[in-house]
Amino acid sequence: MLGDAARTVAGIPWLLLGGIAAADLLLSWPRRRTISVDPVGEVFVGESFDIVLDVSPRAASMRGQLSWPDGLTGPSGFDLNSGSAKIQGRAVRRGNWVFSNLWLYWPSRLSLFEFVPKTAFALEVAVVPNIRRVQSGEISTTVQSRLFGVKENRAIGEGTEFHQLRDFVQGMDASSIDWKRSARHRSLVAKEVRAERNHHVIIALDNGYQMREEIAGLPKIDHAITAALATAWAAAIGGDLVGMYAYDAEPRLFLPPEPGRAAFTRLRSRTAELRYESRETNHTLAMTELNRRTPKRSLIIVFSDFIDTTSAELMVENIGVLAKRHLIVFVALRDPILEAQVRVTPADMDGVAETVSTGQLLQERRLVLERLHQLGVTIIDAEPGHISARLISTYLEIKAREMI
Repeated sequence: MLGDAARTVAGIPWLLLGGIAAADLLLSWPRRRTISVDPVGEVFVGESFDIVLDVSPRAASMRGQLSWPDGLTGPSGFDLNSGSAKIQGRAVRRGNWVFSNLWLYWPSRLSLFEFVPKTAFALEVAVVPNIRRVQSGEISTTVQSRLFGVKENRAIGEGTEFHQLRDFVQGMDASSIDWKRSARHRSLVAKEVRAERNHHVIIALDNGYQMREEIAGLPKIDHAITAALATAWAAAIGGDLVGMYAYDAEPRLFLPPEPGRAAFTRLRSRTAELRYESRETNHTLAMTELNRRTPKRSLIIVFSDFIDTTSAELMVENIGVLAKRHLIVFVALRDPILEAQVRVTPADMDGVAETVSTGQLLQERRLVLERLHQLGVTIIDAEPGHISARLISTYLEIKAREMI
């Protein structure tokens, strides 16, 4: 009898605990929750964006967790105690990225249990090439002021394209006199010329595996596309025809040069579709095909990359062939981390070996760029943040000097 009584007394706490747990479940049983989220829309690659969501009804100490797609980064967990949250993410890859599920976490009333429901969360974020500088109007202002002047929308007095005849007056360049027409009119008349327009500008994008390497948080190809589109807009404003060529192990895309802003829209759309390739670039096939497709002398802007002098051998050789007919600008993206590494005093022998290795890579890089320069290629070697400005400035200088 005493044993039965002891067992009964010993079971009471468990009965109480079970009752409390049952009561906790009854009081805290999760109701159906609705989640609303504001559409994000298009996001420029390399820029931040906000996801604003609301959960109803809210629960005390509620937290949420998102599984971020490959092309987006952000915090895995966030506070939903107030029933709403603003989560900041960053776009690091082009493409359409979808969040499929949202996990919610909150404790029961007595904190005996934790509820972890998985909720459908259909949010799509479209990450597109970055044209922030185009939208700001900065490029349009720069091109118009450099090529056309602020007030006069014609680059008169320089160039090779005939504009009009006018009476010769003192102070004008005597070489501008048209002697045949002067004889016919029995008075001196001069020819006015303006900067030639309708040049062909081809943007060539190497999309091989080396352009997937990240610099400043983004793949090189995305930095290249940003600078390419900025230059394409400058060329469109400058009255030139703009085309594009993309290649990796084989030629992938060729858009023939077209005038105006419609060409820029098409370039932006097609660059957004470029995939991140994992294949090695075939420079021989790519440059041969580009040379075949561009019989007219053009300004060709090549975005590419290389590791050392050996891997760059075929690239240099084939760009040299292309330079015999066209004016070539070669754009290389400089890695600021490597540049900084050789300036830091190493702390140990491993650091010394790493610094020496980095120094050798940078030296080989300089040798390759010097070889291209000797072939008549214009070189732009800069960090990602400075590429667009350097490239537009180079384009404007080429156009002003009538080098095409």
